[in-house]
Amino acid sequence: MSSTKPIPPGKLPPDLLARLLGGLPPAPADVRLGPEIGEDACVLDVPAGVLVAATDPITLTTSDIGRYAVMVNANDVAVCGVRPRWFLAAVLLPIGTTPAAVEALFTTMRRALVEVGATLVGGHTEVTAAVTQPVIVGQMLGVSPSGRFVTTGGASAGDVVVQAGAVPIEGAAVLAAEAGDAVAALDPELVAAAAGGIVRPGISVVDAAIEAADLGATAMHDPTEGGLASGLHELAAASGLAVSVDRAAVRWFEPGVAVCQALGADAWATLASGSLLATFPPDVAEAAVAALTAPDRAVAAIGTMEAGAGVHDLDGTAVPWPQRDEVSRILDH
Repeated sequence: MSSTKPIPPGKLPPDLLARLLGGLPPAPADVRLGPEIGEDACVLDVPAGVLVAATDPITLTTSDIGRYAVMVNANDVAVCGVRPRWFLAAVLLPIGTTPAAVEALFTTMRRALVEVGATLVGGHTEVTAAVTQPVIVGQMLGVSPSGRFVTTGGASAGDVVVQAGAVPIEGAAVLAAEAGDAVAALDPELVAAAAGGIVRPGISVVDAAIEAADLGATAMHDPTEGGLASGLHELAAASGLAVSVDRAAVRWFEPGVAVCQALGADAWATLASGSLLATFPPDVAEAAVAALTAPDRAVAAIGTMEAGAGVHDLDGTAVPWPQRDEVSRILDH
């Protein structure tokens, strides 16, 4: 990318981020896992074990923003195999915000915290002209007393890639809430099902990730921006391997796929919180799929880690790494 060309909305391009991270000084010994492409959290040595911390902002939607802030950050800690415990939130609110609006935001945040078993322990709230819609920057922390944790980059060649939770749940919910006239012509029941996906089946992967860690997952990742395609690429890049994906095995959230099709969005590249990617050695993968399967959680083995780089399907056709998320692209129009 040209150094003078504006960066589009969304995540920084991977090559730019890699250069920025590569310019950081060496981390001290107590940083067990630092900032790397594909990793969702950091891991720090502390007297009680290791501290896992993650931070993410919510900027694409204002609907249920408190729930999104909790769940997205809780997922990033959980994919390390550690249960989220403490949450901090910097809440920035636009001029004109009413007390009722703030109360509604905190109500959704509290309910989400109860669901994941975490506690709000601090943060900051402010009404400011710097934002035109509510923005929450969340931070979630958890501790592994044993010092055990799972990374995105822990997969080995031959490991089986397991998907737990359909896609694209988060993207469907955001588009249903924010796309306005673009979804007005769709079947109201379809739109309601897509919007309701944030609660059922939900966007939390906390329980699935903790279970997967106990089942022997070698690597875990939480696909978010850029959808399943970006999640697979981040898994591959972090592990220094390639992913061969079976497109027919992927588990889809049908209301989300329908909304994507109606809006001209690629479901592969649409916000995918609510789905976990976990890798397992071949001899335990089948048992892991069976153990992770639940009434509200579609699970399947969808690929294999291989020598090489990038993501391709079973025919060898490359699966592109999306330059930006489809939700961001559509909402910008």
